[in-house]
Amino acid sequence: MPGFTQHARRTLAALTLAALASGMPAMAAEEAGAEPALDAELDAELDALLDVGSPSEPGGSGLRWSGYADLSAAYTLPAPDHWSHLRARAEVTGSGELAPRVRWKLTARAEADGAFDLEDGRYPAAVRRDQRRDFLLREAYVDVGHGDWEFRFGRQQIIWGEMVGFFFADVVSARDLRDFLLPEFESMRIAQWAVRAEYFGGDTHFEMLWVPKPSYDEIGKPGGDFYAFPWIPAGTAVDERKPDNDDLGDGNWGLRVSHLVDGWDLSAFYYRSHDISPTVEALQPGLASMRHDRLHQVGGTFSKDLGRFVLKGEAVHTRGRSLNTFTPAGVPGGVAVGLAPTDMVDYALGVDVPVGDWRFNAQYYGRWLDDHHPAMASDRSETGLTFQAVRSFGSDVEVEMLAVTSLNRSDYMLRPKLTWKFAPAWRMVTGLDVFGGDDAGLFGSYDRSDRAYVELRHWF
Repeated sequence: MPGFTQHARRTLAALTLAALASGMPAMAAEEAGAEPALDAELDAELDALLDVGSPSEPGGSGLRWSGYADLSAAYTLPAPDHWSHLRARAEVTGSGELAPRVRWKLTARAEADGAFDLEDGRYPAAVRRDQRRDFLLREAYVDVGHGDWEFRFGRQQIIWGEMVGFFFADVVSARDLRDFLLPEFESMRIAQWAVRAEYFGGDTHFEMLWVPKPSYDEIGKPGGDFYAFPWIPAGTAVDERKPDNDDLGDGNWGLRVSHLVDGWDLSAFYYRSHDISPTVEALQPGLASMRHDRLHQVGGTFSKDLGRFVLKGEAVHTRGRSLNTFTPAGVPGGVAVGLAPTDMVDYALGVDVPVGDWRFNAQYYGRWLDDHHPAMASDRSETGLTFQAVRSFGSDVEVEMLAVTSLNRSDYMLRPKLTWKFAPAWRMVTGLDVFGGDDAGLFGSYDRSDRAYVELRHWF
């Protein structure tokens, strides 16, 4: 960045971070903080310190914009049938380069859903207020590179694993679960305000992470179509106590290392955090109290291309979480909700198989509880299967079927979907989300939320 003094560069860095946190474009911060420089020697010294130097081309640090806008509608089919989405959404991303190894990115999303005005008699007032409109700062960060290290400061997406249909090793990012696990994972993830340092050396990748002010899952309100605790009556007030984290030492932190060994992509991690998902601590008529347990999680992932198929898997051991118990209460039909602590292991093993224009994925997944209580809603060992088949017709049309079932109680989810890319920047998606089986199961509890949907998206 020739032409800036050492003082101006430091001022610019501080202004850029402040600008991203407040939503102001970083280029405006640059204009506010830049001053002509006369001391080339100090400028060169700072370039060497940060390992940045001058842009290779004039204008290489220019501001770039991209994003998308979409319209989507979903109609819930079981009686009473109703509109569950009539949503307009826009997401805009700005990015730029202050120097070859100093970059920034800012992404914001806004949406409004008319279904909760049209169906005001169907949803409790708390649900309508929660899902009628939303604004989210999805990303706001600065990247700085030095040697084999990359440093990222700000609101960022952190992905430590991904299997089809579920989150297992992906323990850092919070999620918007108001539509269960149905949206694309990329749009579900809620970023964290974090400081991340990554080392890239040959076949090894090392990552250190600190999250001083965590974000938590967005689960909606009782009475929503996919409320995370469907056994809580609609209209119940919720007191969710999120940790204040006033002491920065109470934040989340983790370490992760990955390494290539004879074609095996192996990773291991440790993460100490407050649970991104709430735990129901107490339930009484009209009020539910929730907390976020302090967790210690150790896990790992692997993948290997074996020629005709790719083998992959994830596993996470969690200590510190408690699960709900349900025992008869003193009144007829009443149930007392309690808590029982237990260590647990979540795992998944899958294969990806390409065959011509087809792609197949199959997974075996489960959860094992170390201390099982008879009053828990789940068994000590819960297992299930997923199967996904995708067929491409050229580059424009794709048909997909995803089927998921529990092996303990045979509840299921079926998701046929058709994607049509009818122009370079346009896409239409339509499909069904069907749930069934035991009402006590993860999928069967949403049996009355079957829906048909359509989405039209344009990228710019």
